[in-house]
Amino acid sequence: MAVSVSFRTYLLEQMGQIRPVTSRPMFGGLCFFAEGRAFALVADEVLYFKVDDSNRPDFVAAGKWSFLPFGDPAKPMQYYEVPEDVLEDSDQLAVWMGKAIAVAARAKAKAQPKPKPNVKAGAKPAAKRK
Repeated sequence: MAVSVSFRTYLLEQMGQIRPVTSRPMFGGLCFFAEGRAFALVADEVLYFKVDDSNRPDFVAAGKWSFLPFGDPAKPMQYYEVPEDVLEDSDQLAVWMGKAIAVAARAKAKAQPKPKPNVKAGAKPAAKRK
């Protein structure tokens, strides 16, 4: 899953024109972040964006499919390959990036733990007011 320095630099330049992004190595590839959210990954010189039901049809319509890190179609990741023409067109890239970042934001919000009520052990819950 190696990623060349030149491909990493190219991606940072392309996406960095649209909004600030950072990357860091993860699991032999790269993970890209915007606004503190992981929205893209790279494996074997292929860029993938995070998807859900809101943007998956864009990728499917372009003939792109999910990232299969273990080669098992029964265990796809929710990241789909970004078409090359999208990566080379800053207007399209801005739209597709925006959608992927929004997906990452929704996923992060779902993953946040719900706050627990502040009740001491053994205490009776407060009576409801009428």
